[in-house]
Amino acid sequence: MCKRALLWTILVTSILVISVPDSAQETALGLRVVFEAKHTISSPLRDMARPAASTAAAQMLPRLSTGLAITSSQPDPVAQAPSGSAPPISVLLNFQGQSSNHPVPPDTNLSVGTAQVVQIVNVTFAVYDKKKGALLLGPSLIHTIFTALGGLCGTTDGGDPVVLFDKLAGRWFVSQLAYNSSFTDNHACIAVSTSSDATGTYNVYDFPFGSNRFPDYPKYAVWPDAYYGTFNIFGGGKARSFFGARACAFDRTRMLNGQAAITICFQQPHTITSLLPSDLEGATLPPTGAPNFMLSLADSTNLNFFTFHADFSDPSSSEFTGPMLIPVASFSEICASTLACIPEPSPGEALDAISDRLMFRLAYRNFGDHEPLVVNHTVAGGALAGVRWYEIRNPSISPIVFQQGTVVHPNIDFWMGSIAMDHIGNIAAGFSASSTSLDPSVFLVGRVPGDLLGTMQGPTVAVSGTGVQEQSFNRWGDYSSMSVDPSDDCTLWYTQEYYKVSGIRNWTTRITAFRFNTCS
Repeated sequence: MCKRALLWTILVTSILVISVPDSAQETALGLRVVFEAKHTISSPLRDMARPAASTAAAQMLPRLSTGLAITSSQPDPVAQAPSGSAPPISVLLNFQGQSSNHPVPPDTNLSVGTAQVVQIVNVTFAVYDKKKGALLLGPSLIHTIFTALGGLCGTTDGGDPVVLFDKLAGRWFVSQLAYNSSFTDNHACIAVSTSSDATGTYNVYDFPFGSNRFPDYPKYAVWPDAYYGTFNIFGGGKARSFFGARACAFDRTRMLNGQAAITICFQQPHTITSLLPSDLEGATLPPTGAPNFMLSLADSTNLNFFTFHADFSDPSSSEFTGPMLIPVASFSEICASTLACIPEPSPGEALDAISDRLMFRLAYRNFGDHEPLVVNHTVAGGALAGVRWYEIRNPSISPIVFQQGTVVHPNIDFWMGSIAMDHIGNIAAGFSASSTSLDPSVFLVGRVPGDLLGTMQGPTVAVSGTGVQEQSFNRWGDYSSMSVDPSDDCTLWYTQEYYKVSGIRNWTTRITAFRFNTCS
């Protein structure tokens, strides 16, 4: 036995000692270490992926509520309409992504690599050429990637997918959930490509979450020492009891190399919900040894701030600290009591705002003299929904809000946003826009560093909807994503859902690439 194999055997033995059976963890908080159920390598996707067939209605689950409802008696002090003039951007590509005949909501997100764009929805993925937007592969069912694993990961599509491009390694990260109909067998299925080609082979992993522990709304992030993930853990009959958020670190080094891997997790109480991990943008790494930063909503005037340092050589030395409160301008959730209150033109249904959580992604950059985090969530920006956004600085020392604002319109609801920053500090956000006279559409706003703090320019319409959603469980989102092209660190890619034709679950998606004119 080689020295490395011996060390891994010793580590596995120690993990088995400190791990607690899931049945005993129903209310247990703190550290837990979970060993993969299985890992292997996939066949090249280009040789096996086929167009997707329509999927079963069993995947269309009602939204699981954490019970968080934040309200304030104060009006939003930072709500303001964007300037009205278009942000100084140039649209490079604007085309239709994947569409219709799948479960709701579509869970739309994408990431961009050196030559390709991967869009993933509930429950399919597609690969596009980055230069022209030409379809290279798919749409194909996500479980195609995991077929070699067998079991639930290799045969089912549980939704809540995420795709990221690991810029440090030039690899793709893909995940989705897998579970049985009674939620008594739950898994996080994770794939890491073996090259920068998204149509090639993947190291695929099955991480079990155990009986009656449903890891809802997973969100992932790339960090130098780990792939960090967060989950809302539900249990009880049909997974209806909320136990609290769980933060996990997956062994990035071993997964990049296709080796057996563990995940180090910290379970939080039910008062902590919907954590969001920080995802690295740009070529400059965080300070050496910096932990991953995580945020969640706390109350009407605060965010929760956490740090997570994973130690895979000695998991018991891993540290999860927080919450520390970051004061913000007061806000209230929109639809706090009804969940679904965003209007559409008739015969559309009221749409879910999902305003009880921060929206994907929490984007991090290191400029050397400062480290910004940008993030957004949906709030009551007066009578209508607005997109509240923050730039938080100095997370490695003492996090503080550098600027914040709520993008609103007097007649249109804005919600379900995603935000990112390019390498010179320009910020862009994309989101859904709807009213009783406006079919759900996709809008963009942006700002340059010289703009008045807390303000945005725009909006620009990425695509105007020409239909409404009917009888689809009021689901919308559950998220969208704005990503930065690693090739130039300027081009921003946004994807979001909309409807071309009114109907039931026949959504489509848009992919828009643009850049600020000042970025080079």
